[in-house]
Amino acid sequence: MDAEGGLDWQALEKLVAFHLQEGTDAIVAVGTSGESATLNVQEHVEVIRRVVKLVIGQIPVIAGTGANATSEAVELARYASEVGADYCLSVCPYYNKPTQEGLYRHFKAVAEGSKLPVILYNVPGRTCSDLYNETVLRLAEVDNIIGLKDATGNLERAEDLIARLKGSGFMLYSGDDGTACDFMLMGGHGDISVTANVAPRAMHDLCAASVAGDTDRAHQLNTRLMPLHTNLGIESNPIPVKWALHRMGLIEPGIRLPLTWLSEKYHSTISEALQLAGVIED
Repeated sequence: MDAEGGLDWQALEKLVAFHLQEGTDAIVAVGTSGESATLNVQEHVEVIRRVVKLVIGQIPVIAGTGANATSEAVELARYASEVGADYCLSVCPYYNKPTQEGLYRHFKAVAEGSKLPVILYNVPGRTCSDLYNETVLRLAEVDNIIGLKDATGNLERAEDLIARLKGSGFMLYSGDDGTACDFMLMGGHGDISVTANVAPRAMHDLCAASVAGDTDRAHQLNTRLMPLHTNLGIESNPIPVKWALHRMGLIEPGIRLPLTWLSEKYHSTISEALQLAGVIED
């Protein structure tokens, strides 16, 4: 966003170029860190279109297409397909708190209505809707549903899913940076990350080491990044991320209500975390 709350297309172009340069493996367009909840539908789909155009096939684009109305989630997924996205990331419907059967039918409808492979996204801390493991296992049998972003931070649940889906081809990604290293070391396939917004090269290296089972290297990298994992949640995401990107000189100080700019008392905390991760100098 620019200082007036409008979409800053020049900054978006700069951010995509930054990620391509730094070895990011895929880009989520209009995820939580992209202020998806403050965009109207026209802005939402235009961001997806522009990111696809900027990436020009160099890495996959995962379009954020979740909604709390099933019909809207289907339409967003269809549009993402039309503009050339590679996957869609569909969050559990928020606020209306569906049952497990409702979640199953919602995601089944999205998969049937989408030409893109669907990645489920479970983040109960934000949605008040928790996709249970048994429901994930049912959905893993649905054509066109190919993976899950698990942002619960619950490694016991993750271990159960990893064991029960081993060899199925169903992809399991962490969505919780603080536990992502352990998630991947126990057999998870990657991390759809908040920290990667500001430290993409280091997060790429952490994921590569973890998925390869290089425990020592993974823990070394994770220790250096842990202050970012922790403090990028010091206020609601994406408030700290946007301040950090501004501190790095990549974006202007813009954000939309009801989100507000990072409280001044946290500026030094985020700066120190960026320094410890090697993102900025003292």
